[in-house]
Amino acid sequence: GPTCVLGIDLGTTSVKAALVTGTERGLALAQSCSRETQAYSDSLGAVPQGMEQDVQKIIRALNECLAALPQQQLQQVTHVGVSGQMHGVVFWKSDKGCRWSESGTGPAFEAEQVSPLVTWQDGRCSPAFLTSLPLPQSHVSLATGFGCATVYWYLKNSPDFLKAYDAAGTIQDYVVAMLCDLKKPLMSVQNAASWGYFNCRNKSWNTDILQKSGFPVHLLPEVGDPGSIAGRTTCAWHGIPKGAKVGIALGDFQCSVYSCLTERTDAVLNFSTSAQLTISMPLGFQPPEAPDPSSAVTYFPYFNGDYLAVAASLNGGNVLATFVAMVAQWAQELGFQVQESAIYPRIIQAALAQKHSTLSVHPTLFGERHLPELLASVSSIGASELSLGHVTRALCRGLVENLCSMLPVQHLQDVGVRRILGSGSALARNEVLRQEVERIFPFPVVYGKDVDAAVGAAMVM
Repeated sequence: GPTCVLGIDLGTTSVKAALVTGTERGLALAQSCSRETQAYSDSLGAVPQGMEQDVQKIIRALNECLAALPQQQLQQVTHVGVSGQMHGVVFWKSDKGCRWSESGTGPAFEAEQVSPLVTWQDGRCSPAFLTSLPLPQSHVSLATGFGCATVYWYLKNSPDFLKAYDAAGTIQDYVVAMLCDLKKPLMSVQNAASWGYFNCRNKSWNTDILQKSGFPVHLLPEVGDPGSIAGRTTCAWHGIPKGAKVGIALGDFQCSVYSCLTERTDAVLNFSTSAQLTISMPLGFQPPEAPDPSSAVTYFPYFNGDYLAVAASLNGGNVLATFVAMVAQWAQELGFQVQESAIYPRIIQAALAQKHSTLSVHPTLFGERHLPELLASVSSIGASELSLGHVTRALCRGLVENLCSMLPVQHLQDVGVRRILGSGSALARNEVLRQEVERIFPFPVVYGKDVDAAVGAAMVM
């Protein structure tokens, strides 16, 4: 049979596995399966703003995904690509990180001496705490939820916790280490950059800076290039042959972009819960030595030494969802029961009837990383433009304009963008949003591009 590659994505809420096979026309998705992990832990004790997940539940969901895929195809897998949520950190005991046992579909592993996963959403590192840390030598600003910041937090608040472990990585690094029985975890440049205290120019940790401040540098993984092989499977995992090549774990964002970006002249616009506008930087681009905290654009290491410029807005479909919830609540306060699911199509229909609106909505309900205190506002309110249609139209336009202000059209033209690939659930369901994208960006827009990190992880292999 044809070569088969397994792609895995360990997401924030779910795990996905995708089988990709080679065909005459290139790679094609043969089968996929996803499972919600339901891994959020509420046993945080006294950690304010903490956000943790149970690694046992994540691995259980992964095993369920693989058990649901066709055995015959799993037996043909030659390569495994793994991506997952960046920034977060999990600790384990290198020789006791998992336990292998027989399952209905062959050998499988379960997490054993492993800490909870402190996720990218973790808020325990306050701005004051982050300011107290040594300044990184990196182009990425340090933030709460970053692996190295979390290690510093444990060092200061619970040093005994760290003594129980001798290895650390992202959740995807952990899975690769278990599959290949790595004594020392191996991490890609993509995940290392997302941890902080990593210099992408020389591909090394800020070891001197970290050591001087007492950071346990023995916990830092080795670092390798994205797309390289980390090792081989040590067991016939769910029927996948022993000795299958396993790639070094990748960032979910980079894999999502890789799954749909075919031309350097394309920009990827994704509107889901949040929103991102992404472009490829020119060949040979190097990010600045130090970050600009006021910049709305972040540079992500991609593949083959390339970088992506990313305007990542915290405001996308979540703002529309909040607006719909507000309308439902107002209706309820007036004595009417309206389901939120019934409101969405109505407000979109109403907005389609209003082509123009001078109403101006600045929709940053959730702030932005570079401007956390800038909240939402509405201006130019005229008596004739207070209908649901006018307000919805202005809100959709505001969401697109906000993203455009972070990565302006002029900049896209300067780097040679020729078209936009539109993806994400919010764009797919909302014709008004699509109209505003086409009005604001002077490029052809192609919709329906599936952004899929599991497929991207397979394609990289």
